[in-house]
Amino acid sequence: MTHINPVVREVTDRILERSDRSRSSYLARVQQSRKNQPRRNRLSCTNFAHAVAAASPNEKLVLHEERTPTLGIISAYNEMLSAHQPFNRFPDIIKQAAIESGGSALFAGGVPAMCDGVTQGRAGMELSLFSRDVIAQATAVALSHDVFDAAICLGTCDKIVPGILMGALEFGHLPVLFAPAGPMTSGLPNSEKALARQQFAQGKIDRKTLLKTECQSYHGPGTCTFYGTANSNQMLMEMLGLHLPGSAFINPGHEIRDALTKAATARSFEITSLGKEYIPLAEVVSPEAMVNAIAGLLATGGSTNHTMHLIAIARCAGIIIDWTDFNDLSNVIPTITKVYPNGSADVNQFHAAGGMGVVIGQLLNAGLLHNNVMTILGEGMEHYLQQPYIKDGEVHWQPTDTDSADESIIGSVKKPFDRTGGINLLSGNLGRAVIKTSAVAQAHRVISAPAKVFTSQSAFLQAFEDNELNQDFVAVLMNQGPRANGMPELHKLTPALGVLQDAGYKVALVTDGRMSGASGKVPAAIHVSPECVDGGPLAKVRDGDMIVLDANSGALNVTNGNDEWLQRDSIAMTEPGQLDCGRNLFSNMRATVSTAETGALSLFNPDPL
Repeated sequence: MTHINPVVREVTDRILERSDRSRSSYLARVQQSRKNQPRRNRLSCTNFAHAVAAASPNEKLVLHEERTPTLGIISAYNEMLSAHQPFNRFPDIIKQAAIESGGSALFAGGVPAMCDGVTQGRAGMELSLFSRDVIAQATAVALSHDVFDAAICLGTCDKIVPGILMGALEFGHLPVLFAPAGPMTSGLPNSEKALARQQFAQGKIDRKTLLKTECQSYHGPGTCTFYGTANSNQMLMEMLGLHLPGSAFINPGHEIRDALTKAATARSFEITSLGKEYIPLAEVVSPEAMVNAIAGLLATGGSTNHTMHLIAIARCAGIIIDWTDFNDLSNVIPTITKVYPNGSADVNQFHAAGGMGVVIGQLLNAGLLHNNVMTILGEGMEHYLQQPYIKDGEVHWQPTDTDSADESIIGSVKKPFDRTGGINLLSGNLGRAVIKTSAVAQAHRVISAPAKVFTSQSAFLQAFEDNELNQDFVAVLMNQGPRANGMPELHKLTPALGVLQDAGYKVALVTDGRMSGASGKVPAAIHVSPECVDGGPLAKVRDGDMIVLDANSGALNVTNGNDEWLQRDSIAMTEPGQLDCGRNLFSNMRATVSTAETGALSLFNPDPL
């Protein structure tokens, strides 16, 4: 496991060189914060009295002993997200485990957590991407009291995990662990759900039938069982070494789920500055660890949203990565999993086939991961080649098998499902974009067809209902970027595009907006940068312009034969932003947000220079 693929090494070296100044600056800030730990010793008696006033008598006894560690709990609990509903129980579990570990735990703060599944195609989706940065700020507020020696973070879904981690990195001197809630048990197969959506789009079933189908799929507590952004988050927390091994995909309510939460609490005390070994977050989220995270995303065909979120997380740690890094790594990292929408299996079946232990083992053995990285268990990704089991109510560990238990779900580096990673870079005279190829059949990866231009989702769906799209075409949906309207996901278009593709038409989507982490079989060039309202060339495309999307060569071009189209005026936004969901409160974020390739950050200037 000591060798490393030369391309992985080359990409890592250029990230290190590119990040030298910003990473050094970040680590210097962290080092300053590490002084005089525990930091709460610098609180005045009045400060400290305020901090512990509401604690129980037993908690006060521990807290007044200022050399015992205190854990801060950051939670995204709410009842709107099935994935976060189980967190209601976690603080009590953590508090009890903290006492047993000789310390204390306080609920430091909650962060907002919206559900993209509820807001798809609705006004609230214009707040979704920016909620990540609000979550980062809320995390910083929760940790700003200088009371805690470590933090345990409870978050699962799309923007929540990246946002909490971004905020926690401002406190990089603290050890930080993530304790997930896990996926819901398997319900109606995802393929049947997708078919029902297409049938509804065609008018073959009514709303009542569709609702019954959806509720059979989304039926209980836990993350949705497809491999979208939420479950990609859980994969990434293991790749970054911030989870206990094998904890990502254990269902809520399982005995081992609670035992792992207790074990995470105990481990957090061991790695504080007062514990056996000090492992601050800043040492875990390193350039090499970010390369490992990208490798995991590519090998599993994870969510395209992470081509922004990983960049944003990295920048919060002074690490500068870009889409070229993703693309170059994709050329050598094969796709080795098939989980819906990239296959028929769900994440429960993925876990049963060996899950993250097999994926990490395969990549490590092939030299496609850095092993010499710091994790919450100490140095070495080898720590993640073990899986938990329960005995007498306690978590124990045993070696994981690096061979898949079901090769139709998890393949191998030697026998991959695709020789390249599941996400690629597209570039050309329309700008730079990303495309998720893991679910796109080879026959659909090259599309050359005339453009049909839309400025809203509703306009596209109306054209579909009016039978105006029964032809080969590339749907160009413009003015959907971060500055325009908050970059909403456009997953509502997926059923209609799928119907057209199944009818034999060559179709694709090109947009400066996002697709869901469940992006599927229709080729979609997304996150086109620069975005339309920033003068991006996509805003100059007109109906009938020939567009070539070639996922194999990485090309995205208008092929009009000359540059006449560049002299055109850009198409302006034709629909006002939504006004009934608090959108006005986010106007400052739309005004200051960076490009998709620099993480769509509105918190600070992402330019490392």
